[in-house]
Amino acid sequence: MPMREECKHFQSRTYASGEVARFCVLDLAPEAPWRCPDDCPCYERRLADAGWTHGNLVEPVVEAEPEMEGGDVASLLDAAEMVVEQAAPSALAEARAREQRSKGKGFLRRRKRT
Repeated sequence: MPMREECKHFQSRTYASGEVARFCVLDLAPEAPWRCPDDCPCYERRLADAGWTHGNLVEPVVEAEPEMEGGDVASLLDAAEMVVEQAAPSALAEARAREQRSKGKGFLRRRKRT
């Protein structure tokens, strides 16, 4: 089943670069942004925009689902998540080191009074 954009748990973000992120805020759509589970236990129709007419500036069309050779989208997303999890500790350590180096170099540096 395609992403249910009328579900109250569906969100979409458009960034300055034009890239659009579509996702389930409950993280129940492992194949987002292309598909929701057929029998999602938390599907609830969004009531706020029921019966509204949307203009052409609402959301761009969802890009086509990629063709997978010998695998499925869930395994691709799992592999991408592993890459991020492996990179996160070193990125965090680098950020902490940068923060430690910058301490005391600020505009409002404290000085000892003599």
